[in-house]
Amino acid sequence: MSKNQQPTDHKKYFIFEKKNYQFMFIGLAVIALGFILMAGGGSDDPNTFNPDIYNFQRIRLAPTLVLLGFAIEVYAILLNPKK
Repeated sequence: MSKNQQPTDHKKYFIFEKKNYQFMFIGLAVIALGFILMAGGGSDDPNTFNPDIYNFQRIRLAPTLVLLGFAIEVYAILLNPKK
């Protein structure tokens, strides 16, 4: 072995722990649910208006779920499971 080469111990490890990944999957599920609730509401006939596009589910609930899901994702990234 030459002088410049030193034995290095390269261990492979994950950046996050199991708890972080659990919160990440929960956040992704909440985001997906928000987008699913936001979908639809259109009319089959373009000449008629469907007022269901402005109901509570699509205007208030779905965007709130998407934002809550993003907040859970940020929490999952910042979570320190060793504490």
